Amino acid sequence: MTENKHIAFLVIPDATLLDITGPYEVFTQANECLHKRDLSDAYILHTLSAGKSKAVRTASGMTLQCEDYYNKTDYEIDTFFIPGMPNSMQHRYSLDKKVLQWINKQSKKVRRICSVCTGTFFLAEAGVLNGKNATTHWELCDKLQHDYPDIKVNAEPIFVKDGNTYTSAGISAGMDLALALVEEDFGRALALEVARQMVLYLKRPGSQSQYSSVLTHQAVDYRPIQDIESWIMEHLTDDLNVERLAEQASMSPRNFARVFTRETGITPARYIDKLRIETACRYLVETQLSLKEISDACGLGSPDNMRRVFLKYLQISPADYRRNFGTTVS
Repeated sequence: MTENKHIAFLVIPDATLLDITGPYEVFTQANECLHKRDLSDAYILHTLSAGKSKAVRTASGMTLQCEDYYNKTDYEIDTFFIPGMPNSMQHRYSLDKKVLQWINKQSKKVRRICSVCTGTFFLAEAGVLNGKNATTHWELCDKLQHDYPDIKVNAEPIFVKDGNTYTSAGISAGMDLALALVEEDFGRALALEVARQMVLYLKRPGSQSQYSSVLTHQAVDYRPIQDIESWIMEHLTDDLNVERLAEQASMSPRNFARVFTRETGITPARYIDKLRIETACRYLVETQLSLKEISDACGLGSPDNMRRVFLKYLQISPADYRRNFGTTVS
């Protein structure tokens, strides 16, 4: 029988609600999926108040009624989560020194200590991250590095593991981290089942970038570029040179390249490479298609060319990416 793992969430005043409830629900759904297999709960979930009251108001205005106070636990915490708060509020709030000392003490006892979004700053303030690799929301990575120069800040990944310490990027990345922890405990099949039950589009590996070319598309206001980006998404397998794109946008090649780069902050060729890589990553993670089938489906031409593009942008080969994060091809 699987030994129950106590998962504790520190609830701080003005915390971002989803930083807590997102990962919390992942572990809850993992228990539900285990029930379907006629197995008992694996996780016992706890909410611990870092304030003077068990009722803690979050940044959204919703109040969470915590089970107990942070220093009143009578069980061994397996995994400990620290949420963040909205970026605009982070610089105006610091945890009580007693709470920070308790976090530091827990970091030496628990199997895993995790932060979501700006919760990384609380781990840093508690001295947990000295000399370690870490991440936070991309908007505050420079500040994290400036304020805590002993930390090796990486602004790219969704989450970073260093020893028993896990730090994650903005808000929803906490759910990706929780899914990764479920996978550590019970394997990839259960983690994917949880993701499907929660109707998550994709179980994202930690190495995936915080930045998305699709999000870049949504930030563009100039309608002709919006239209061409939508068209590109539907024609990834085509030969998408500047001349072809310019013709579709009814512009000259020179003017198209200039306008596209001005509006998106990236050249057309690089933008298309990133879209094809993101698409290939999804195929590698979620399917058993061969590398040849994936390179064809993404417009990358051949497995050799796909490998070159992956190494250029991700510093990892497609085969290694699949080996680390995806389903093994039979």
